[in-house]
Amino acid sequence: MLFVLLWSTGFVVAHYGTEDAGPLTFLTMRLGAAAVLLWLVAAVTHAPQINRVQVTWASVTGIGMHALYLGGVFVAIAHGLPSGLSALIAGLHPVITSVGARLLLRERLYPVQWAGIGLGMVGVVAVVIDRLRAHSGGITGFALVAMAVSVIGMAGGTLVQRARGGSMPLLRGTAVQYTTAALILGVGAVFNEHWQAHATPRLWFSLIWAVLVLSIAAVLIMMVLLQRQAAARVSSLFFLTPALSTIEGAILFRERLGVLALVGLVVALAGVWLTVRRRR
Repeated sequence: MLFVLLWSTGFVVAHYGTEDAGPLTFLTMRLGAAAVLLWLVAAVTHAPQINRVQVTWASVTGIGMHALYLGGVFVAIAHGLPSGLSALIAGLHPVITSVGARLLLRERLYPVQWAGIGLGMVGVVAVVIDRLRAHSGGITGFALVAMAVSVIGMAGGTLVQRARGGSMPLLRGTAVQYTTAALILGVGAVFNEHWQAHATPRLWFSLIWAVLVLSIAAVLIMMVLLQRQAAARVSSLFFLTPALSTIEGAILFRERLGVLALVGLVVALAGVWLTVRRRR
């Protein structure tokens, strides 16, 4: 639940961060700073080393979970997609992850867990409908394509991490992920945005929050969860982030919060509970 709460704030940060910087520029600074911080902590604490094979798979995971996922979300929001809607679309990736885990990783889900995934998806769709009513215009096809890339990247990265990252040293492995993603996004930031950034208090606050709370605390929690639980069970937690992001948007940006969104939150909660509960 702590992971869900922290992760949901990422879409609010994307809204604030892209006000004063290009989306790829902001992400490059965020992931680069997080990588440096993790490398330093790993060196000071004498964290376990990482071998070449682990570096390879950590890099692939970083491309999916950070470069494609975060890049897609931030680009979509920068092109006018409301933060609540971006969270909703991103919240659909557990369906792809669950099917992929069943086909590729042979992870078994009981019927009640599939029912939970279905309920989670229904809850997300309910909040999507509520948000579409509140934002009837201004949604571009480019923003939707960026979100599609984001969903596919997150699902693929989650499956790779679950399949090959079980023995990955937590600190150095995550640092490799961030380093790879920062290098890729940095190329786009330089050639596409010409490193667009304006040093404002809002930018610095967004960057500090994104690095410490999201890239360090939330992602490390997610890596621990993926090492201990099935990919489908962990990814089902993302069904909760859209409704929470909608609530945060209502508080911070005065976005309308409809009854349908509240119903969607309750349904998503029920779906996650069915998916992650232990079978007796």
